[in-house]
Amino acid sequence: MAAVFVALMAVLAPAQQAPPSIPTTGFAGLDQYRASRIAMFTDDYGQLARYRDANAALTPGKGDNRVVFFGDSITDSWHLDEYFPGKPYVNRGIGGQTTPQMLVRFRQDVINLQPKAVIILAGTNDIAGNTGPMRIEDIEADLASLADLARANGIQVIYSSILPVHNYTERSKDFFAQRSPEKILTLDNWLKSYCAAPSNGCTYLDYFSAMVDDKGLMKKDLANDGLHPNAAGFKIMAPLAEAAIEKALK
Repeated sequence: MAAVFVALMAVLAPAQQAPPSIPTTGFAGLDQYRASRIAMFTDDYGQLARYRDANAALTPGKGDNRVVFFGDSITDSWHLDEYFPGKPYVNRGIGGQTTPQMLVRFRQDVINLQPKAVIILAGTNDIAGNTGPMRIEDIEADLASLADLARANGIQVIYSSILPVHNYTERSKDFFAQRSPEKILTLDNWLKSYCAAPSNGCTYLDYFSAMVDDKGLMKKDLANDGLHPNAAGFKIMAPLAEAAIEKALK
């Protein structure tokens, strides 16, 4: 009788499903990364939990020249207090994010902080396909939407160029293969034109020209892994960012 009951339960019980999978990108490292993010993609796509408490602890920013640095891992890893001592600059970078994720959290992590300006550095992970394949025109649309949201709330927009990448080290080869230099140039040219249009009222922050070598790649000594600036890279970026902030706040 017990054996019959066990067999009946086995028939009635729902079949155990295999864990969810995602389409391959052709890059084992990126596939592994995307698979590790499935829970985040389904539970907190924009990663609103990351800065929720830190945002609540900030005092309103309208009385100072608060600037939010908004972006992905390049911003996330930048120790702003070391490069801009005493400045009311707030880091709201999250590693691995793409522009659709940034749109989800823009109100919480930028608008509600009431900054005078926002520096947006985004797009390299869209090109890589961190949250799935994206067309260039869709990346451009997301970037334009971020600027629209900022302008509607009286926030000056500073758009950073996407940084070049290199493949000069073993660590850099995968990052480079995922990020077409041609697509980077296409987006940077679009950003530059977008910022130049008087109706858009944005400031263009050109990191690319200061960090690219004669082959069109990131200078080898500025990024050990070909993508993320090291101390030497941030040392070049800091005065460029400061000059862009001064221009935007005039």
